[in-house]
Amino acid sequence: MIRIVLFLLAVIALALGAMWIADRPGDVVLTWQGWRIATSINVALLALGALLAATILIWSLFRFFVAVPGNLSIFLTERRKARGWRALSRGMIAVGAGNLQLARNSANEAQQILGSEPLAMLLAAQAAQLDGDAPRAEAEFRVMLTQPETRLLGLRGLYLEARRRDDHHAARDAAEEAAKSDTNIFWASEALLEYQSLGGEWDEALATVAREAKAKTIDKPTAKRRRAVLLAAQGLTIEHSDAEKALVLAREAAKLAPSLAPAAALAGRLEARAGSIKRGSRVIEKAWALAPHPELAESYGGLRLQANAKERLERVEKLAAKNPEHPESALAIARAAIDAQDFSAARAALSPFAANPTQAMCLMMAEVEATEHGDHGKAREWMARAVRAKRDLAWVADGYISERWLPASPLTGRLDAFEWKEPPVAPAGPILEHVVEQGFQKPAPAPVSPPPAPPSVAAKPAEDILLVPEDARPRLPAKRPAIAPVIAEPPLPDDPGPEPEQDDDEKAGKSSIFGWLNRSA
Repeated sequence: MIRIVLFLLAVIALALGAMWIADRPGDVVLTWQGWRIATSINVALLALGALLAATILIWSLFRFFVAVPGNLSIFLTERRKARGWRALSRGMIAVGAGNLQLARNSANEAQQILGSEPLAMLLAAQAAQLDGDAPRAEAEFRVMLTQPETRLLGLRGLYLEARRRDDHHAARDAAEEAAKSDTNIFWASEALLEYQSLGGEWDEALATVAREAKAKTIDKPTAKRRRAVLLAAQGLTIEHSDAEKALVLAREAAKLAPSLAPAAALAGRLEARAGSIKRGSRVIEKAWALAPHPELAESYGGLRLQANAKERLERVEKLAAKNPEHPESALAIARAAIDAQDFSAARAALSPFAANPTQAMCLMMAEVEATEHGDHGKAREWMARAVRAKRDLAWVADGYISERWLPASPLTGRLDAFEWKEPPVAPAGPILEHVVEQGFQKPAPAPVSPPPAPPSVAAKPAEDILLVPEDARPRLPAKRPAIAPVIAEPPLPDDPGPEPEQDDDEKAGKSSIFGWLNRSA
């Protein structure tokens, strides 16, 4: 709209100027070298305009013919580049679709046209990876190291190729180089942190976490949690060799992450050894209120070394009151009550979970029945229920179950991967004695052991775990073994009659569930 108004104003101005000149006629006389030219002012203006137009036209034609070779070269170059970019786009799509032949042809065409264009080099490397040609892919990534703009991309490719062939030394070198080049490269710092954690390099891992927090690649809560995990792992490593330093580390870890049970349990134990029982009690009580764990109850009950079983029971009951509804509170009281021979307290603690007990609860009730009253029939029922009951909580990370807490997952190397939760394994059905005798015994599962450690990690005896790449992770079997048929037993009579005479050894073994199990076997 504004342009239209400006155009109209210009037309009006020209019209007014022409009218003004027409109302004021005059003559223009030019005398030069004996020539005398006389004409009106209107004709002179028209002649001047025609001369300017002719001059502009001649100059434009001259510039056009002079610039034609250069323009033609630019046109051909741009058309060639456009063809190269089309080949690059076509190759990227082919790699994503898995079309090896098209990807290879497009990569060759793109490299011939675009030369050292970063995306062309990346396409060539990806085509080699799709073809399974690892040496060629690695060579392409090494070429990228020669250019500053593709250096980090080449390091990333070399890292992935090293992980794929299980060369953890080369993978770590690539990650370290990338982390030094740019602190904002998240994958490099994470990979370096995995190797440092699995190798027990706690100071280096703490420095890596600090760099991540400074670069803001991780948020503050994550940085605090990771620092607490690393401090707890370092404290557990030197608990017996340098208790004073371990106490300092455990205090900071428990302060950064109060819900981290291993850190709180370690801090409580070391505080008690140093004579600060109240401080150790406060640390464990705070952790128990947030996330109960058996290790916390064990450390809390053993804060006073000279305490007897009854006193430990009282302390555990006090701790369980901080989180009374949690199943771990009932388990902790039941364990301490059985040790103190207070079976009524053990029954009272486990009774709220009688409808849906865990395996540990069933085993405890079996021990109570067999030890308190010698009721082996009820003990046998609880033992059968334990086979079918849900599994107890355990340290689980990426499907891997560990008996003890570890700072990183042995399968993926992820820091702070272990969670205290129910293992993701379905409970098996009951196994009965007469079914076993008939040959229907269910095969025992193979023991789970971590994969062998790389050379850099094997030097640390305390950490026998390995960072395993994604394509080398264990797979579930394609076909599960058939489950053995279950044949129900007839119920045992309430009064089986008088027991046969027993010798002294058998009478002594009757007081424990383990002695009864040995005789029944």
